Amino acid sequence: MPLQIINLTKKFGEQTALNNISISMDKNEIIGLLGPNGAGKSTLMKSIVGALKIDQGEIIFNGQNISEHETETKKKIGFLPENNPLYLEMYVKEYLQFVANIHKIPETRIDEVIELVGITPEKSKKISQLSKGYKQRVGLAQAIIHQPDLLILDEPTNGLDPNQIIEIRNVVKEIGQQKTVLLSTHIMQEVEALCSRVILIHKGNILQDCPIDEFKGKFSSLEEAFSSYTMQVPVKD
Repeated sequence: MPLQIINLTKKFGEQTALNNISISMDKNEIIGLLGPNGAGKSTLMKSIVGALKIDQGEIIFNGQNISEHETETKKKIGFLPENNPLYLEMYVKEYLQFVANIHKIPETRIDEVIELVGITPEKSKKISQLSKGYKQRVGLAQAIIHQPDLLILDEPTNGLDPNQIIEIRNVVKEIGQQKTVLLSTHIMQEVEALCSRVILIHKGNILQDCPIDEFKGKFSSLEEAFSSYTMQVPVKD
């Protein structure tokens, strides 16, 4: 298993953000991470990438405990957070060169990833001059430039127009054929277009972890299933 989350708990003061959750993820999977606002999705993603300290439990990635092998595991993880932190005063190619240098990867990969995410016409611009959609593409470029084994995307198509959404989905699909992708989104069309499996988290607990067809089940749409699960299912203490 490329990623195993074992009995993970995270608290912020008296609030339990993640309540003893366990998940396993295989290669060649694109998994939709769903949940209402405040459900614990961002806490889970930040815990996996090592941005938050784990209170209890373990996260094993490629056979290594991420708390004990922080540098080694981070080398193989790509992360696009929801707020997409970028250095706005840097030029696009300059910024990606900076990221490439951190990962010690060849310069040829920079042009490859610029073309892959469709920012070739913008590569000589300052990041601050870009539209929100192009900034999102730059964020995706930095997340995949080192060809990570695990890619974590938090609202990756936020701010993109319909054509850009299709292009980014195609990039994510291609990556998911060889790698593990964990995708958090509120857009159910995104889940249907990309994901084979859904993990639904609510109040720090996993309510569902199953193939997308099973998740949808008797409901007429994913939205209806999501609403039913999160509004009616009692949550364990």
